Amino acid sequence: MREYLLNLMDILEYPEESKPSLISAYDKIMANADCTKQFDELIKIYENDCNCNYDSILKQCSVIANEAGIHEYEAQLLIFMCFSKHLKELYKEQGISEKIWRNSMLDLKYKLLECKAVKDIWGSFVAWWFPGFFNVTRFGLGRLQFEISTFDKDGYEKDGKKLKKGDKVVNIHIPRTLTPLDKESCEDALAQAREFYKDKLDGAPMAFICFSWLLYPDYDNVFIPGTNTYRFKSYFDIIGRYDDKPENPYADMWRLFDMDYTGNIDDYPEDSSLRRALKNYLKNGGKTGEGYGIFFA
Repeated sequence: MREYLLNLMDILEYPEESKPSLISAYDKIMANADCTKQFDELIKIYENDCNCNYDSILKQCSVIANEAGIHEYEAQLLIFMCFSKHLKELYKEQGISEKIWRNSMLDLKYKLLECKAVKDIWGSFVAWWFPGFFNVTRFGLGRLQFEISTFDKDGYEKDGKKLKKGDKVVNIHIPRTLTPLDKESCEDALAQAREFYKDKLDGAPMAFICFSWLLYPDYDNVFIPGTNTYRFKSYFDIIGRYDDKPENPYADMWRLFDMDYTGNIDDYPEDSSLRRALKNYLKNGGKTGEGYGIFFA
């Protein structure tokens, strides 16, 4: 598995400086016979059933990390890196291309970079997010990620097309790739999704939904017209808003600024036009939240 991990990091183009750190963490697990046994058992659990109890696996990874003397974020990323070997076989069995496998597994890299930026650790602090890829229900198609979900609103109608509650829809996720969310890459991803899901919606009209901070209605005056974020939001009719709870009003600060909430808005960086606009918005009493958007394909 060690050689596989080294090869995987090359395939996914991990930063060179991350590779020794992750391999060292893996070697520490393998240097402990009990940790090795536990880690290998987790891999077997996944290989036997890709719909296994991932919460239990992540908890066990934390136990292994403590015993091996590494950080739990390292162990939790490493276990999914190991799972990716069997996932490639599952893709092959289902006739899904290796290109889509690689593009889906790039999420491991994205979360690695995110963890380094926010926590200064090469690992993942959001490993709870990975199971959707590993149970073969979420896919990276171009710049975006997609999975089928159930429409939970009372209904939606536009241009002669109708959705009712319970219909299947295609849920869009926006990975933090550090590449532009530009029109060309979004249109390419949507075209791939239309083809991939065309026969998977049980007769419902193809609709894309998205639940994201990018669609939060109160950010309308934050996004500058003509920018990629503004253009992406314009795809959607916003049919729901979700304000962050008063007891945790800045839940997604780490997504916006690569920092956990410190209690002082002045602490946050202003190294991009979007961050400067968001910081000004927050300093003037704005709160964070998310929006629910939809459009027909």
